[in-house]
Amino acid sequence: MADEWKEMYKKPKEYPAQDTGPLLFYNDLVIDHFTTPCNVGELESPDGRAVVGDPSCGDQMMVTIKIDDNRIVDIRFKSYGCPGAIATSSMMTELAKGKTIKEALTLTDDDVVIALGGVPEKKKHCSLMGVTGLQEALKDYLQVSMHPRL
Repeated sequence: MADEWKEMYKKPKEYPAQDTGPLLFYNDLVIDHFTTPCNVGELESPDGRAVVGDPSCGDQMMVTIKIDDNRIVDIRFKSYGCPGAIATSSMMTELAKGKTIKEALTLTDDDVVIALGGVPEKKKHCSLMGVTGLQEALKDYLQVSMHPRL
């Protein structure tokens, strides 16, 4: 009885069945937003602009917005990053377009992840970049609108 523990280590331990897909599995919606992202580019004469990045992984993006009557009427992004960063940035633009400034400022990275039907755990930080870019572009707009450039 004293040596039973040795027997435990001789047999391969059985684990419950787990996802056998790749470590970074992206669902079809994420793949679609990566391969054919929405609202890519840069607006001419934007009302707000921001460049943000994640030094830990090297991703970077720029967001430009047009505001009319306190509402985001157009939004574009350019991104240098992984599929997760591009897909979440694309979805962020879709969620932000048409929202008031106040509504857009309440968007969270969780909103983006939920709208995409989930992203791999190791890529959830990528969703922060799009939301951060949106918030910074809105801050830029609010600062410019309070103190117009000459």
